[in-house]
Amino acid sequence: MDDRLPVARDKTGALVGPQLRALRGRPVEGMSRRTLLRRSLGLGVGLWLTEVAAGSLSFIWSASGGSSARVRAGTFSEIATFNPNLPFLDGFPVYLAAARAFIVLVDPSITAFLPGVDEDGEGILNVRALSQRCPHLGCRPNPCVEDYWFHCPCHQSRYDRLGIKPARTGFGPAERGMDRFAVEVDADGVLTIDTTHVSLGPLPIALGQPGVIPPRVQHGCA
Repeated sequence: MDDRLPVARDKTGALVGPQLRALRGRPVEGMSRRTLLRRSLGLGVGLWLTEVAAGSLSFIWSASGGSSARVRAGTFSEIATFNPNLPFLDGFPVYLAAARAFIVLVDPSITAFLPGVDEDGEGILNVRALSQRCPHLGCRPNPCVEDYWFHCPCHQSRYDRLGIKPARTGFGPAERGMDRFAVEVDADGVLTIDTTHVSLGPLPIALGQPGVIPPRVQHGCA
């Protein structure tokens, strides 16, 4: 026969109905999972609404003619002194960071801008504003002071000083010339660039044909 004595169980720790109700009603220490989930969802929705509101305000600001839409480039004399070491008067493009554009004289023999509006950026006012974005993948081509051509450092697309792409292998993968901004020259000779009005660059032109300016030297800035 087993000589072990039975041991009475302590029933004081049993979770009976009143004790369960008391535990449920007791305040939770720290943060519960439900509260954490609710706060996380609320924070995510709040951030999304903030981004939507910021994007809408930015669009409305640009569409209403905000400071980023129309950029005052300056008079002919002011632009000529942007960088006195660059031959702007000879037709070399100069960069205007505020418009993210290059400004270039179409005919350097005319030392002035012509008053009027050029909505297509063709250069009828003796000035052209070229977008800094390469039509290929958006890198910024840089003008070479040796040949006066634009050279894109990313994939080697090349354009003449007015942004025209030569139609021949060896001039990079871009499928068109550099895009142009609309420009306006007022009665005081002040050039304004409309960065919201962009015209796509023209299709490539064969080197040697009218419309593309040959480089001043071969393999400039190579």
